[in-house]
Amino acid sequence: MALLVLGTPVSGAPAANEPAAVIRLNSVGYLPDAAKTALIAAACQRYAIENCRTGQIAMQGEVHPADATPANGQPLWRADFSELTEPGLYRFVVDDVGRSAPFSVSVGVYNRPFFAAMRGMTLWRCGVAVRDDSTGEEFHHAACHLGDGLLDYVDPSRAGARLDGAGGWHDAGDYNKYVVNGAFTVGMMLHAWLQFEDRLTTLELHLPDGQPDLPDVLEEAKWEIDWLLKMQAADGRVYHKLSTLQFGGFVMPEEETEPRYYAPWGSAATADLVAVAALASRVYRPYDAAFADRCLAAARLSDRWLQDHPNDHRPDQSAFHTGGYDAPDGDDRLWADAELWAATGDPRSLQALQHRLQHSRRAVADDWDWGDLANLGVYAYLTSDRADRDPHLVDSLQRELIASADRLVQRSQRHPYDRTLGDRYYWGCNGTLARQTMTLQLAHRLTGDGTYQATAQGTLAYLFGRNPYGRSFVTGVGAKPPRFPHDRRSGGDDVAAPWPGYLVGGPWPAGTDWRDEQADYRTNEIAINWNGALIYALAPFVEPASFAADTAPLPPPTEPPTQSTESESDSRNG
Repeated sequence: MALLVLGTPVSGAPAANEPAAVIRLNSVGYLPDAAKTALIAAACQRYAIENCRTGQIAMQGEVHPADATPANGQPLWRADFSELTEPGLYRFVVDDVGRSAPFSVSVGVYNRPFFAAMRGMTLWRCGVAVRDDSTGEEFHHAACHLGDGLLDYVDPSRAGARLDGAGGWHDAGDYNKYVVNGAFTVGMMLHAWLQFEDRLTTLELHLPDGQPDLPDVLEEAKWEIDWLLKMQAADGRVYHKLSTLQFGGFVMPEEETEPRYYAPWGSAATADLVAVAALASRVYRPYDAAFADRCLAAARLSDRWLQDHPNDHRPDQSAFHTGGYDAPDGDDRLWADAELWAATGDPRSLQALQHRLQHSRRAVADDWDWGDLANLGVYAYLTSDRADRDPHLVDSLQRELIASADRLVQRSQRHPYDRTLGDRYYWGCNGTLARQTMTLQLAHRLTGDGTYQATAQGTLAYLFGRNPYGRSFVTGVGAKPPRFPHDRRSGGDDVAAPWPGYLVGGPWPAGTDWRDEQADYRTNEIAINWNGALIYALAPFVEPASFAADTAPLPPPTEPPTQSTESESDSRNG
């Protein structure tokens, strides 16, 4: 369920949605050895691939009816051009149909999307001024929300008193900050680090305040971790969120001056702090032992509070009409036990974790989000090299995870656009598609079967244009990306283009129900957990050797969009 609050009107005419592209492919491009397919929504027989720099035909071939038909019944034709392996910039051409936008074949084809998604996190920073000109446009806002936050709803006897809660990331298209979703997002990013560290260590993200001893990916995640630690009370409880009472209007963050309050503690938020702090303690230890110690001490403090308070304690949010992020805490406690055990070998945490896993009806979910974090606990358990794991449970979980990955592969292979969710659509389903690559990548790690990685690449192809619109779902990246996301900065500044690097939520209730309109928060909002999933999905395909060259600043766009319309906002509720 969602609480809907009317936002402040924004001047401008409604954004007209463009007709769907007839040729639908990964508009970012392809790795040289990857499968390459395009879908054409018009009857045709042959295609050609044109080299954009020479004008020569690089290859040509036949087009065949697609094996499956979308739910809307529109016939599709499929072309397979996997034999195109020579690096270059190309167009897909079909006589009497049209030409695609240019796409690359390159080992570094996913470098700029990864850079954009990571820079998107930097641009979400709260409490400081931010600036970016990597796309040729200049985006900036001044330091904001320096007064975070008031304690009125945590302790009425301290009404009007402030506690330092500055920092962290704005959560979505609004400027509030939520522990559950923040910890979840950092968790995905740090698991990407643990699994693909060799590809991420040297990347330069042009962060505003350098910490030379930290790789940039970890420095960005630390910005949120520092804020999460501020949300911990002295006794170990963790406040659920820091928020205005109502969603604000479409103004720049420094112009939002409504009071912001801490919400009371919740056991899910407390468990998520345990998990992410314990995880951070082992990720950051090689670089900053003092920070790692601080994180581990915080994890242990909140873990003791949870042990003393075993019941599911839901935060009182009755005064707030902003994002809820409120769901039962069993999955959060499972993740907490997994990460604390992985960091310390704590036998109590291992016993509690294994008990939860052994009594789960299904420990590995195919389709999961902030309200069900058990998969993160399973991933931590299965990737640990600690010797005290139960070998029978490890075997059972590995089989369950591979079975889940197989179902994702099967859904992808049965779907014309290779969606691992099949024809299931809902609020934020683009984020879920990106997140499902975590299961696919771990299955690849366990088995060595390249089918899982190929399916993960198919998900990226869908997100970047091989979809019913023939458009990228990430602002500033790929062909015809979203122009009017539900984002207060994009609606409140004087730059025509939207702020770059953000995955929008995606179509629902059907695959053709996405509208590129600021007012359509149901399908066109942005959120940190969707970007965190996208960062994970891209991480295994980053090419560090060419990263600096591939992420050089772009020239200004030639066709800037016009301003969008008024908007409503949502709550992320359980």
